Amino acid sequence: MKEPLLWGREEKSGNKRGKVNLEGLLMTMMSNNKVDKLKNTMSVRSSRMNLWMIRATTSVILWICIVQLTAFGDMWGPRVLKGWPSCFTHESAIMEFPSTVPRVLPPKRVYKNNGYLMVSCNGGLNQMRAAICDMVVIARYLNVTLIVPELDKASFWADPSEFQDIFDLDHFITSLRDEVRILRELPPRLKHKVENGFLYSMPPISWSDMSYYKNQILPLIQKYKVVHLNRTDARLANNGQSLEIQKLRCRVNFSALRFTPQIEELGRKVINLLRKNGPFLVLHLRYEMDMLAFSGCTQGCNSDEVDELTRMRYAYPWWKEKIINSDLKRKDGLCPLTPEETALALRAFDIDQNIQIYIAAGEIYGGSRRMASLAKSYPNLVRKETLLEPSELQFFQNHSSQMAALDYLVSLESDIFVPTYDGNMAKVVEGHRRYLGFKKTILLNRKLLVELIDQYTNGALSWDQFSSAVKQSHADRMGSATKRLAIPDRPKEEDYFYSNPEECLESSEDNMLSSTA
Repeated sequence: MKEPLLWGREEKSGNKRGKVNLEGLLMTMMSNNKVDKLKNTMSVRSSRMNLWMIRATTSVILWICIVQLTAFGDMWGPRVLKGWPSCFTHESAIMEFPSTVPRVLPPKRVYKNNGYLMVSCNGGLNQMRAAICDMVVIARYLNVTLIVPELDKASFWADPSEFQDIFDLDHFITSLRDEVRILRELPPRLKHKVENGFLYSMPPISWSDMSYYKNQILPLIQKYKVVHLNRTDARLANNGQSLEIQKLRCRVNFSALRFTPQIEELGRKVINLLRKNGPFLVLHLRYEMDMLAFSGCTQGCNSDEVDELTRMRYAYPWWKEKIINSDLKRKDGLCPLTPEETALALRAFDIDQNIQIYIAAGEIYGGSRRMASLAKSYPNLVRKETLLEPSELQFFQNHSSQMAALDYLVSLESDIFVPTYDGNMAKVVEGHRRYLGFKKTILLNRKLLVELIDQYTNGALSWDQFSSAVKQSHADRMGSATKRLAIPDRPKEEDYFYSNPEECLESSEDNMLSSTA
């Protein structure tokens, strides 16, 4: 009886052992599967990790290359990545960059701060533009901190625009951080002191070199901590400066000072509208009321207009010259060309009468009556007001400097630029177009032109003789490379640095050598 019982136990025991063995086998297989899966997972993760490391390493290498190339470009001027990612390049005055391109900032320059320099610019947009460039250079070489320049709001134009309304302020500050520290405002303690009337303010001497600022202005900054320069026009000499100073002036002008995105976008639209209809010429027709009142030039004006211009000249005390002989000034080439004289000059140059002519100017004095001759010779006259909708210009109304910024951008991009007077815009645009590759700029010899025009209108010259004389006398006045004229002790009579910044121009030395050989 026991045997069956024993046998039964053994059978149960065997079943248990079988179950145990089967469970062990299953667990082993599952364990192996988990190991395989773990290995596969580890392998995938390892591959992903390797791929990520490769991408990261590549990105770091590319980033380092970009930083090095950018620094190299800043060091060697316009030849390599000049001012990247500035809107101004040698190919185009306005350049769009993809939003995905990271902005590379130059490293901050570390220096002992000698104090703070405040400046109030005077004049129109382009006079202030050149002044800002000079003030940045002065702050850099005095090792001081520059406070963002204040723009002129009290001149004839009464433009209330602040710096950041015209220029890209963030770009201005960050793009120059490897040269000079620029702050939006004074530190609180010094700001409070200035607001309470404790500020040393003065106009620097015109056409001074850097030694004047180091010997005269720097000690004042070190003494008072803050110095305010209340006039900035032509306060740094055109010539006799180190190459580093001249190149920094160019860097500020052509790279750091770019207009706000809103202004550049609208400027780009005007340029595209013009380009759709072919090449275009920009005529800086400086025949506005303020220019005529200031200069005393009244050629072609009636008696009522002459009286109006004279009253205006006497109304502005900072216009020193009051009694002016218009005829003598014209014969000396000191008057802007009239619209009628301009039409004759353009025809004499054989400018295509079907070309688009963009008028870069404010309201022409005398209106359609004075523009009739020019419109008859060149019917495709356009202005920003005729190309754009009123709503697009609404924001710029009563902001003459912002309007001038639009004209500046269009002038840079034109196929031909013709200024009828050598004012600040004419000079600064001339220099910028040289920098962009010596783009064609017809620099009118007004003294000779009015003499030839008078001879033609009096019948002393035939049209062919007049046209030939005009073209021959201007053959070397087309904005090509030339040596900047320097006249020691007579800086007002020499060439303006910003009209011909030869130290910053590509191949200018080679071109000048070949022209003098």
